[in-house]
Amino acid sequence: MGPLEQLGALTAIAFDKTGTLTEAKPQLTGVTALGKLSEHEVLEIAIAVEKLSDHPLAAAIVKGGLERLKQKDIPSAKNLQAVTGHGVKATIGSKKIVIGNRSLFKKLSDEINAQVEKLENEGNTTMLIEQDGEVIGMIALMDVPRKEAKQALTELKDLGIKRMIMLTGDNHQVAQAVAKQIGITDAMGGLLPEDKVKAIKDLIKKEKQVAMIGDGVNDAPAMAKSTVGIAMGAAGSDVALETADIALMADRLDNLPFAIGLSRKSRRVIKQNLVISLGMVAVLIPLTILGISGIGPAVIGHEGSTLVVVFNGLRLLVYRKS
Repeated sequence: MGPLEQLGALTAIAFDKTGTLTEAKPQLTGVTALGKLSEHEVLEIAIAVEKLSDHPLAAAIVKGGLERLKQKDIPSAKNLQAVTGHGVKATIGSKKIVIGNRSLFKKLSDEINAQVEKLENEGNTTMLIEQDGEVIGMIALMDVPRKEAKQALTELKDLGIKRMIMLTGDNHQVAQAVAKQIGITDAMGGLLPEDKVKAIKDLIKKEKQVAMIGDGVNDAPAMAKSTVGIAMGAAGSDVALETADIALMADRLDNLPFAIGLSRKSRRVIKQNLVISLGMVAVLIPLTILGISGIGPAVIGHEGSTLVVVFNGLRLLVYRKS
């Protein structure tokens, strides 16, 4: 009952991006060759490495890349090594391959940085590909917002949620682009799991009551530190579901305004019932002691107030979003 009551007192909500505000179905939108190799060869290398990874972006690269190449003879990669929050490393033959975001690479030319920024400002997530220390290409992917996201955020604002913050491991430009599309008030990009925890702690200092909603393993620590942890149930990881106080089992973001609205309605009904029950006791005891009312009418009055409280509570069964 505690999390349900706290849900109605929220003033700020922090959202994970991928899988919560977006569909978590990124699509390959572009391939650029930056060295001597062709786009075809760059894509082959990316597919070979990402085949070894289970990350959603890796699956999108493999699926979209194979559709573009229309071939099955892709070179084999091995020795995959994940770099948390940044990308992956592997080998193809004797060549060392690195695929990841800009933060994984120490030195990039102004031209490459300009191309990356242009794509990211349009809402793309970019992955650079390096072979034996030389950047040979770039891949762009885009994850579209959930259809219900914009309307759900509008309803949350109408309910009095002052701040809605996006916390994501994607770079800040991508976070800002998605935020503008759906109406997020603040966007924070390039965050590792420990950065999300720190962001939640800082928000709690300012807003007191803060929820964190996410679906992945990386979101669980932040959910544990929030006032109320909320998991996107159907699509959420086991760790996220176990950590969360509340799970949206229908896996639809528009259930969140409903849950908060129901919580606030429940709080109002509880207060009304307390006033009714305590008010009746406060009236009946003096009347009975002073002899103004007999025990019979007092019992009837008390039981009547109990019925009123019960029927008032039953109104929650027919609650609907306004």
